[in-house]
Amino acid sequence: MAYTFQFASLVPYLSQFLSGLWLTMLLAFVGIFGGFALGVFCAVVSTLPGLVPRLLVRCYVELMRNTPLLVQIFVIFFALPSLGLRLSPQTSVLVALILNNGGYIAEIVRGGIQATHRSQFEAAESLGLTYLQTLRFVILPPALEKVFTPVVSQCVLLMLSTSLVSAIGVEDLTGAAMIASSETFRTMEVYLVIAAIYVTLNFVFRAILNAAGLLIFTRSRRKLLGRA
Repeated sequence: MAYTFQFASLVPYLSQFLSGLWLTMLLAFVGIFGGFALGVFCAVVSTLPGLVPRLLVRCYVELMRNTPLLVQIFVIFFALPSLGLRLSPQTSVLVALILNNGGYIAEIVRGGIQATHRSQFEAAESLGLTYLQTLRFVILPPALEKVFTPVVSQCVLLMLSTSLVSAIGVEDLTGAAMIASSETFRTMEVYLVIAAIYVTLNFVFRAILNAAGLLIFTRSRRKLLGRA
């Protein structure tokens, strides 16, 4: 049976799609940069001598990496109120996205730090730098540059994963699509449009993150050469 596409029926929902797109981008950017900061912090802690901090970070990373993001969202939104902590849907998904991304970023960055040759630590120690100073000025910048490509891939994956937030009533891009589909019954048209938007967002986010990385690491190399 031939199917007749009727994309015109989606025009009344254009403002709803734009609102959902804006929320998706906002959630993604907060989740990406918040998770990156948390992940780098946890990666640094995981290399410190103390056993307890390293064990806590290890437990956090394994919990985030071995449970679905949707379950994490449900725990924060539905389970925490039973403990007296009630968060709005938007706040719940932001917390979940940051925690989830932070767990993956921590493991990626930790691998970059551990891949650094021991001679770098010995050279910094001979200059009288503390361990934290060594990480900050000698180890972390090249380690981040080394693992930046998988970091970008993880961040783009997080952006795509924001589609799960519609499960608790957050009207992101997918949430707007679900409403339009239920009211127009033009499921094919709705999700083809949404899929095209997500593909476009994928390329946009990759371009932005790669440009940011190129700018940051180029400046870092210039500063290092200037000091030398």
